[in-house]
Amino acid sequence: MTGSGGRLRLTVLGATGSIGRATLDLVAREPDRFAAVALVAQRNVAALAALARAARAERAVVADPSLAGALADALAGSGVATAAGPAAVVEAAAMPADMVMAAIAGAAGLAPTLAAIRAGAAIALANKECLVSAGALFMAEAARCGVRILPVDSEHNAIFQVLEAENAGRVERIVLTASGGPFRTWTRAAMARATPAEALKHPNWSMGAKITIDSASMMNKGLEVIEAHHLFAVAPERLEVVVHPQSVVHGLVGYSDGSLLAQLGSPDMRTPIAYCLNWPRRGPAPSPRLDLAALATLSFERPDLERFPALGLALAALARGGGAPTILNAANEVAVAAFLDGRIGFLAIPALVERALAAADARGLLAAPSDLDAVAALDAEGRGLAEADVHRVAALAS
Repeated sequence: MTGSGGRLRLTVLGATGSIGRATLDLVAREPDRFAAVALVAQRNVAALAALARAARAERAVVADPSLAGALADALAGSGVATAAGPAAVVEAAAMPADMVMAAIAGAAGLAPTLAAIRAGAAIALANKECLVSAGALFMAEAARCGVRILPVDSEHNAIFQVLEAENAGRVERIVLTASGGPFRTWTRAAMARATPAEALKHPNWSMGAKITIDSASMMNKGLEVIEAHHLFAVAPERLEVVVHPQSVVHGLVGYSDGSLLAQLGSPDMRTPIAYCLNWPRRGPAPSPRLDLAALATLSFERPDLERFPALGLALAALARGGGAPTILNAANEVAVAAFLDGRIGFLAIPALVERALAAADARGLLAAPSDLDAVAALDAEGRGLAEADVHRVAALAS
């Protein structure tokens, strides 16, 4: 997949996050293969400016409009155009490009990713919330525009690699692996006292704060199951989760002949990113190579839904369908932010999400949103319910 002149023209949404930085690391290693179009970040002007200069990007955009002047100053004389604000983010996403790395965390990534789809760029999708909040509508829009969605998440990328198109009708199950996060062996009592700093200490992966907290609660794996349902058009009952602490086997596909095909690799996001950047061929990546003899043992266990109820909530939301996943995602984003801010405890995250879903159901809000405007409205409703609950919980604790 290459653009004019043999170079792939690439826009990176979420350039200063872990996925964005890993993407640009690969780009820097092959300057004759890639050309940076636009780099987008939320607030980190210094990092964005440095990345834009290094990549010789055409444009750098910061989502916070108050930082327009700071970004312009940081890139003065570089030849990199600058812009700021939500509208500028969407405009950057729609710039002519061969591929857009969609790595803005949360539901905020939906509008720019859709703009990229409508502009005809292939999407390397690292934002799972797009599919959780608006999966059916999102995939329908991609199909309407004839746009390929390439999954970046290590689990979905693994499945993408071993899902044989000619045997799609012979798939019995898809298995997503979960590391178990930093609290895999912790008791509920210990988790109740967990601090944000402890929750951010993932044993295997280096990720952004939001996804790391989601990994600690195992909500991340629930969101990934919902994502897999839409990406691969697989019924919920054929999707499974298994805890695999070593994070070496990233995903598996079981076929009707009993074969279970797996993709293995070191826990380094540059592997799935490189696969997307070079698809349908394979390209180089500096990820550490596996030494199976040194690993010696790979272990697997069933997830504990009593200690990690967030996973069960996500699975139930997928089974319920309609607007339930949208509410789930919105409430979880609010709850994670509140935990990181020290306003609620760790175990309050799934409890708050569960109450938001119940409140939305009681108000008749769980019907399937009819269009993307309805998704945005439902997302706002879910956030409102969750924010009100956060204030209530914080007041009780004070």
